[in-house]
Amino acid sequence: MNNNIVEAISVHEITKTFDLNVAVNNVSFSVPKGEVVGFLGPNGSGKTTTMRMLTSFYTPDKGEIFIEGINNLTNDVEARSKIGYLPENNPLYGDMIVKEYLELIGKIRKLDNSRLKTNVSNAVEETGLQRVYYNQVNQCSKGYKQRVGLAAALLHEPSILIMDEPTEGLDPNQRVPIRELIRSLSTDRTVLLSTHVLQEVEETCDRILIISKGNLVANGTISDLQNTSLEKKEVEVEISGTNIEEELSKINNVKGITKISKSGTIEKFRISYEGKDDIRPILFELCKNQNWTLWELHQIVTRLQDMFYSLTSEHTNLE
Repeated sequence: MNNNIVEAISVHEITKTFDLNVAVNNVSFSVPKGEVVGFLGPNGSGKTTTMRMLTSFYTPDKGEIFIEGINNLTNDVEARSKIGYLPENNPLYGDMIVKEYLELIGKIRKLDNSRLKTNVSNAVEETGLQRVYYNQVNQCSKGYKQRVGLAAALLHEPSILIMDEPTEGLDPNQRVPIRELIRSLSTDRTVLLSTHVLQEVEETCDRILIISKGNLVANGTISDLQNTSLEKKEVEVEISGTNIEEELSKINNVKGITKISKSGTIEKFRISYEGKDDIRPILFELCKNQNWTLWELHQIVTRLQDMFYSLTSEHTNLE
């Protein structure tokens, strides 16, 4: 194994079919060490199937997956040892005490007594389970049950944490601390999380992957994808002057002009345009040349929700 491997996860052209259904189709991506990556997609898009292949629950029909440079097909046990996995349904033994449950998972992970004690203590501290440590799992709230699942996933000190819908079923008050916990867990780990809560992605993730009908349709930072995912872009501008709308319509690549408001001599417009070039410098020069007064000029930033819908619009069953 190369200890200088930069990528925590490297996926090369994986495909998975179930009968005649192609769940994942020739998907490739990589996750550098230390990143928090959000994995998005509509229901049935292939998210969970991909995550199950990453964690060796499924085997790709074609392609390869490397976990810190380890092929997870030919070196399955070693690859699994690098990953902590929190599945969507977070299966727990509800009649066990939290302490007993974590110790059981540690023994399944074949931790010796000394390491078991240390690792359980560290996981409890890191996930904030002190107040329910001696409670029965079934007596814990949904939020604390998620923490128990996370603690169990961390017991063997994995360098990669993979979570499938970690805040599913939580109320808004429970989501915030779990979101903060996920971010804190990423300090010295790589995190890949699947979620349909776009606010969590915006507040938690460094980068996102979007999958649709088994195909990877986006891979990048939110800001990068906002700038490139939609061909049509918009700016808002406030100007006082003469023949404003007429002159604005002459700008190359302008596809639409909407007058939003007028206050005295100041008129506010929303301008839609296409192309890679930012239209704002052109507007600024036009204002100077026409002796207009420019009161305000700003780009309309594409919302993540709009970008997601645009990239997955062929789905009829959106999450």
